[in-house]
Amino acid sequence: MSEEIDMPNNYLIPEKHPQHDLFICDVADAVIKDLMPQMEHPFYSLSKKPDTSVRRYEHGENWIEIVPNVKGAATIYDKDILIYAVSQLMAKLNRGEEVTKRVRINSHELLMFTNRGTSGRDYMALQDSLDRLDGTRIRTNIQTGDETEWEAFGLIEGASTRRKNGMDGRLLWCELTLSDWVFDAIRNKTVLTLNRDYFRLRKPIERRIYEIGRKHCGQQKKWSVSLAILHHKSGSKSSLKEFRRAVKNVVEHNHLPDYTLTLDQESDTVTYKNRTQWWDKRLSEVENAPAITDPETYNTARTFAPKGVDIYQLEQEWLTHWLDTGCEHIVHPDRAFIGFVKGRFSKT
Repeated sequence: MSEEIDMPNNYLIPEKHPQHDLFICDVADAVIKDLMPQMEHPFYSLSKKPDTSVRRYEHGENWIEIVPNVKGAATIYDKDILIYAVSQLMAKLNRGEEVTKRVRINSHELLMFTNRGTSGRDYMALQDSLDRLDGTRIRTNIQTGDETEWEAFGLIEGASTRRKNGMDGRLLWCELTLSDWVFDAIRNKTVLTLNRDYFRLRKPIERRIYEIGRKHCGQQKKWSVSLAILHHKSGSKSSLKEFRRAVKNVVEHNHLPDYTLTLDQESDTVTYKNRTQWWDKRLSEVENAPAITDPETYNTARTFAPKGVDIYQLEQEWLTHWLDTGCEHIVHPDRAFIGFVKGRFSKT
């Protein structure tokens, strides 16, 4: 089953709700968040057709299996519901509010937040997405020392919906119960921020290419990976030749949020290069952004980092981590940065 990877004439979906913040009260300030494990590994199907096959992804001695139900595996578009839920819960956590595994979602706000239409068909599609999320199971091994543990879990534990005027009416809200695995990742703030234009990417493969870059390149100036490894990490069922064509289209049209891509055809290497404007804009909009005040802080931090590591790049990683985990006030930024560097390399 091959994904649709041909680029359309218009490379980004138009912004369907350009003034969405005027209408969404509860999540107007919710930054789009995604779970890092779901960006690292191909949990979601990239096919627009029902995918009922068991998919297995291996990386070294680690592996995961995605086991769908008869309605098919959860797709990367179904994931929008979880992204919305994660974003909503993270916003509440950052405001100091209590959160639970049970999340009620206003369907209209969800559709606007994820740049979807609001027709009857769009509401019906949400219930289909909940079905696939509820029916998809994940199996994986966990390596701890010389022991291996097998674990199985779902993306969500259950879901319900309410409609206006019965089953044929408009979907008012949906409620889902997150799995322990997803909820623990939220509480541990194992999240990264996504660019809002993520929802404007037309093709599943483009979303997946962006996710991988966001996870691995982050705030670095650039990150390179072989085309074969990128293909493997994407979870794409397309051939390497088809995948190469998809990457070339992204390179040619240069429409990926946050990053530009280049493809060295001689070495078959893909390089992500950071578009810094978005990161700079995010920092400029935050009033309490931490800043290093003592130049000696950099020298102290260097003692905890391997020789040759760019200390200013580590500063950017620290600031990105601070943005991604809620922008909490830091009383002593210099100490916090040293602690970040020390913790960053304590296990390497």
